[in-house]
Amino acid sequence: MDAARTRVVITGLGAISPLALNVPDLWARLVAGQSGVARITQFDASHMPCQIAGEVKDFDPKDYMDAREARRMSRASQFALAATREALSDAGLIGGLSGGFSDPERVGVVLGNGIGGIEKIAEAVEVQRQRGYDKLNPFLLPAMLSNLPGHHISKAHRALGPLNTVVTACAAGTQAVGEGAELIRRGAADVVIAGGVEAAIQDFLIGCFCSMRALPTSYNDQPERASRPFDKNREGFIFSEGCGILILERLENALDRGAPIYAEVLGHAASSDAYDVAKPDPEGAGAVRVMRWALRDAGLTPDRIDYINAHGTSTAANDAGETRAIKQVFGERAYSTPISSTKSMIGHTLGAAGALEAIVCVQTLRHDLIHPTINYETPDPDCDLDYVPNTARSTPVRATLSNSFGLGGQNASLVLGKLADGNHEGLPRLGA
Repeated sequence: MDAARTRVVITGLGAISPLALNVPDLWARLVAGQSGVARITQFDASHMPCQIAGEVKDFDPKDYMDAREARRMSRASQFALAATREALSDAGLIGGLSGGFSDPERVGVVLGNGIGGIEKIAEAVEVQRQRGYDKLNPFLLPAMLSNLPGHHISKAHRALGPLNTVVTACAAGTQAVGEGAELIRRGAADVVIAGGVEAAIQDFLIGCFCSMRALPTSYNDQPERASRPFDKNREGFIFSEGCGILILERLENALDRGAPIYAEVLGHAASSDAYDVAKPDPEGAGAVRVMRWALRDAGLTPDRIDYINAHGTSTAANDAGETRAIKQVFGERAYSTPISSTKSMIGHTLGAAGALEAIVCVQTLRHDLIHPTINYETPDPDCDLDYVPNTARSTPVRATLSNSFGLGGQNASLVLGKLADGNHEGLPRLGA
């Protein structure tokens, strides 16, 4: 990493997930090995091969925003506003420290998602076909757009700087955090609200993935056991929803206002498989490239990484391919580097996954504690690394690598580290 490059730190976290509606509870339940996967309640799935998902539970948008405004938003936008409020409060940018933005034009928003307000699209199609265009709600069109969650964040908090939406399927959340850091590094912003969101649990989408045979079908009566990354008997990923938001700041900006500094964004990268619409490159070439590039951007060698948050979807192709890719990048070090999959407990939140997993990496750095990969029961010869099976592990963690791989061959990796690590002596330690 270039020592002269503008340094970017993380000062606030916010999460809406199938396990909890805030970061502290999410982290506690992850460490305890609890699952947020359950039977689907948003529609009748009794006729479908897969009847389970990672739904966000007990979420009431009125707890976070005006009820009238909430009705005009997609569920994804509601999640985004809720998680952002927690993150800004955590960073002292709502009701504490500076209590707001001193220069709104220096505040950006970069949000990733995969599908946008998909339930609003479904509603519009249904109304049009059953009742005619003159019965359509005029608020449906803007609510369905992929960039609207970012718009609502920007409007609610008067963030007047760059406003970007990253739509790169399951890599979107990770890539959004990386792109947010780049805005600060190139001098376009001092603060960036970055993350990912998804709320797409719809019958036709579950049906599409069932037709692709990508979802598990043997665990409808034991949903908490269904997501089993790296286990030989894995059947598929769990379709989930949620939102993760991180407050990124220029280091000097955070120090000046006395903000909590949780971690530093050391490096990131994105790459393409250029292989297949749905299947990952079986040789893992795109995954290898993105991890190597992210490490190069961070100025770290593989031996400096103490934990890998795997994409770890619980599909046969991904888990084995990611394992092979990690071995190519890390060599013998791969066998002694702890790896775990957050998706074993919350499922795959698609465009939100990378952002929630970045939050997990921050918490891992803060607490020197690695959450487990649950449901790991039967070893797979093709997945023979240390996946921190079933029980959390306490161990020093200085730097983390997080992977996200998406449909269309989208790959993204993010490297985070403790602020006082390596060349950072003399600066405040984590959370100081």
